[in-house]
Amino acid sequence: MILYLIILYILKFLSVLITVLLMVAFYTVYERKVIASTQRRAGPSNIGPFGLLQAVADGLKLLLKSGPKPSFSNKFFFVICPLATFFLSLLSWAVIPLGFNIHFVEIKFNLLLLLALSSFNVYGIILSGWACNSKYALIGALRAGAQMIAYEISFSIMLLNVIICVGSLNLTKIVAAQSFCWFSIQHFPVFIMFFLTILAETNRHPFDFAEAESELVSGFNVEYASMSFALFFLGEYSNMILMSVLTALIFLGGWNLPFITHLLPIFLQSFILGIKTLFIMSLIVLTRAAYPRSRYDSLMNLGWKTFLPLNLAWFVFTSFILFFFDGLPSFGGYPEKFCFFSQNDLSYYYELKSIPTQSL
Repeated sequence: MILYLIILYILKFLSVLITVLLMVAFYTVYERKVIASTQRRAGPSNIGPFGLLQAVADGLKLLLKSGPKPSFSNKFFFVICPLATFFLSLLSWAVIPLGFNIHFVEIKFNLLLLLALSSFNVYGIILSGWACNSKYALIGALRAGAQMIAYEISFSIMLLNVIICVGSLNLTKIVAAQSFCWFSIQHFPVFIMFFLTILAETNRHPFDFAEAESELVSGFNVEYASMSFALFFLGEYSNMILMSVLTALIFLGGWNLPFITHLLPIFLQSFILGIKTLFIMSLIVLTRAAYPRSRYDSLMNLGWKTFLPLNLAWFVFTSFILFFFDGLPSFGGYPEKFCFFSQNDLSYYYELKSIPTQSL
């Protein structure tokens, strides 16, 4: 029995690893194609049909290159930080539901675990920048730390607006609460700020100050090459796709379609979630193609002086509306008047899927 469980978890880990690697590979090609089309270029087109194997060629090139280490660097942290960054991104994928009852590891408070794991990502960047013994890398690491602190608070308050409407930290229940109306409609300003926040969380354009090549050569990873650089690259793009899935689950109804409460086929659930995720990923790419890099002080002002007070005000407004209409959820319950469904509707929702509500 123990051997069976060990083999099962190894297979699950390999399935997560292979899935993430394939998604990152095709997302890089997709990003280059989209940006090329915005600039009236062909983009990758020589390697493989339609250039689809360009990511494989880039990966082989990085694998075959040598990986020099700076003479006065901290060798332990220099080696371990890329591995930690990529491993943390894999851990986050393990608790993401890709459909109803479709997940690698079932955890009741998976949204809380995702918040904890996302806050750990900054440690890999800070320690890698410090371990390189380079001023450019250190400045990039310090920028990443300040940027993460500035947006992590607003990020949590944005999620609190959804949590108080649902009364749960479980992503499956959050998706179930959007059977009739998506949270992107109920909390539209929060949805816009959430999208901008995930750009800052993942160090994406126009908020990629941790690796600003026009200022810091390459930022925190300036001394990294070959597979150590590839691990940072995989971790960054994996987090981008992860945040896109999280946005689709929390604000776009996940695998649900509006006004459809009956059980959809499993393949259709994953397909609907994939389409919504691709929409968010395309917005991230188009933002990079359309907007120049902002200034670092503008980013800090946006996080501390704009997003934080606006999110606090919206949280107070949402709490007041829920309290005024008697819609605040109980400890294990759901709002019955604000989110357009009742407790009986939720019980029926879970009965259709042949799973008791308490098990989630």
